[in-house]
Amino acid sequence: MPAPLFLVVGEVEEHVAEAGWDQPPQLFALVDTDELLRAEPQLASTMGLVAAVPGGLTPIAQEPLADAPLDEALAAIVFGTEVLGVVLAHEVLVLPPGVEALLGDDAVASAASHPERREVRMVVGVARDGSRECVLRLRGADGQPDDRLSGPDLAPALAEALLATLDEPSAPAPS
Repeated sequence: MPAPLFLVVGEVEEHVAEAGWDQPPQLFALVDTDELLRAEPQLASTMGLVAAVPGGLTPIAQEPLADAPLDEALAAIVFGTEVLGVVLAHEVLVLPPGVEALLGDDAVASAASHPERREVRMVVGVARDGSRECVLRLRGADGQPDDRLSGPDLAPALAEALLATLDEPSAPAPS
């Protein structure tokens, strides 16, 4: 049976994909499904939650991220211990190797209009134990179906940034 993190990252990707492309970054806190149902039993019927998978995780959508660069927005977030993991869905443009060096001063505008660009939705999930999963959906060109890839190491820098949101805040140094 697949690990709970693998399952929930796929579930979040499918949920985000239902809304189509051109979505803002979306952050989800992962909580233990059994504990959530014990604390909020009415959610079982409202959300259709079932604690059938031992160690199952439920994604809880968070408020929209601050209107800042993604790395800065994530650096300002620290989740409490009740949050067992985090999933982020984020769309980016990717270019073939070597093209980035040719973009010039306005790299973002050049990349957005480059004929070889690919739009990619990265859905990256991490857990407190350091495990990580990722699903990449590459937008199909000219009516072609989207391609979908998965694996734990497809977005290592983003996974590290998400793991940092689960770090316990350090206690102030004694004076």
